[in-house]
Amino acid sequence: MTDRALIILTSHGSLGDSGKDTGFYWEELATPYWALVDHGLEVDLASVAGGEPPADPGSAEDENVNDDVRRFLADDTAMKALKNTSAIETVDASAYRLVYVPGGHGTMYDLSQTPAVGKAIATAFDNGAVVGAVCHGPAGLLDVTLDNGKALIEGRKVTGFTNSEEKAVGLEDIVPYLLETRLRELGADYVKADDFAAHAVRDGRLVTGQNPPSSKKVGELMIEALKAET
Repeated sequence: MTDRALIILTSHGSLGDSGKDTGFYWEELATPYWALVDHGLEVDLASVAGGEPPADPGSAEDENVNDDVRRFLADDTAMKALKNTSAIETVDASAYRLVYVPGGHGTMYDLSQTPAVGKAIATAFDNGAVVGAVCHGPAGLLDVTLDNGKALIEGRKVTGFTNSEEKAVGLEDIVPYLLETRLRELGADYVKADDFAAHAVRDGRLVTGQNPPSSKKVGELMIEALKAET
């Protein structure tokens, strides 16, 4: 039987009251998606609300589009899955060996605020799955409480979009919270590299990346974690 992976996407498309659009970040979806598919996993896509999730328009600009994004956009199976994601509350997370959460600023508005997201990730992790997230994707880890009553990220090495990176893109006063601050407050052993440098960390079955350029390393570390569990 083919091992299965689940990707959970944001369904939120507006950037606070800025009047700007947001959503998921293309590279952060596409690069790990292909890492998992090329490793032989069957990959399902889910989102908070189901249906087609919004993409951050900036992530579709030429300078932010890599070969993985182009491959995704040209692939009928991948695009059909993206346009027809399952609502996360309908997904049986225990069926997956891996759960991955891409970023994009939309995640800051609906992932930790949706109990079904935290429940799905907790179910998967407690069942032995690898859990990964990149950039703002670790927002989906904030409300994950395991069977032992502890927060998933408590005491574990974790990274994610830094406060200084948020300031550099001019959104520190627009996002509902600062991800680095919240991760630290919840007891994560937060680690980071220079702003916008590729940086990812693996702590057992938990893999996190700091920013969009970290997506490739996150994919590699998730595969490494999967191999360690076989």
